[in-house]
Amino acid sequence: MHQDLRASRPTIVEELVAALTPHPRGLRRWSVMRAIRKSREAVSREIPLKLEADVEREFRRFCRGDGLRAQGTALFCRPAETAGEVWALDAGYAVAGEAVERRE
Repeated sequence: MHQDLRASRPTIVEELVAALTPHPRGLRRWSVMRAIRKSREAVSREIPLKLEADVEREFRRFCRGDGLRAQGTALFCRPAETAGEVWALDAGYAVAGEAVERRE
């Protein structure tokens, strides 16, 4: 039963995508963290002390142009035309996501 509860929870990557999708130009890192915290509070989901470190690690793991990125698709980017620490969905990922939604 414990495994069933875990399966219904979104992963950190899914939470990042959900937080960034409504903001095509991106959000500051602080605003992304706040959005994830708020969504977790809304469903009474645990907010661990190391949440920010976990979110940052997953963002960097799937970020275009980041040395820590895993092999495969880049989901996120840091837009060059913005000042400060702004996170956004990678344009290629956003376009692919829209194509999938249109087919459904």
